[in-house]
Amino acid sequence: MSTQNLLVFPDLIFLTDYNGNIQEYFNAVYQIFESHFIKSNPHFKGIRVNTQKFPLEDGIHRTFYHITHEGNDEKNRLPDLRRMERIRYPRFIIESFNHPDFLVWKNKRKNETRVLIFNQKENYLVVLGERKGYNLLVTAYLVDHEHTQKKLLAEYKTSIKAETA
Repeated sequence: MSTQNLLVFPDLIFLTDYNGNIQEYFNAVYQIFESHFIKSNPHFKGIRVNTQKFPLEDGIHRTFYHITHEGNDEKNRLPDLRRMERIRYPRFIIESFNHPDFLVWKNKRKNETRVLIFNQKENYLVVLGERKGYNLLVTAYLVDHEHTQKKLLAEYKTSIKAETA
């Protein structure tokens, strides 16, 4: 098998790398986010990807909290170490979307068109919202429930059928 098309995800970043110091770890994870999405922007199909800055949460970009914390209540989301470990994944996936190991499709949520980029091997999903002149990183997370994985795959298949019909 050729290694030319082998998809190699970025290294994870672990709390143990920071001797269990959650504040140092949080700062390191945020610095990666800042480097990947604030100081520079990835592009999806040639269109810039931005993050939602406001409302700030303790001076931190809202998107950072959304992709590194979990919970339905936006005001009370809790840190998720598995999301934090994968902080390098969103930009990598956005920039590698055309690799055959990614499933890419669009859906509608309310009045918004969203682009979903899913890798089954890593069970990781990136969601972009289409905006006028740019894309917005809506969320990114590890899909750890089998029913959610099945739902995403069914939605992908439906989308592909609709495109070819």
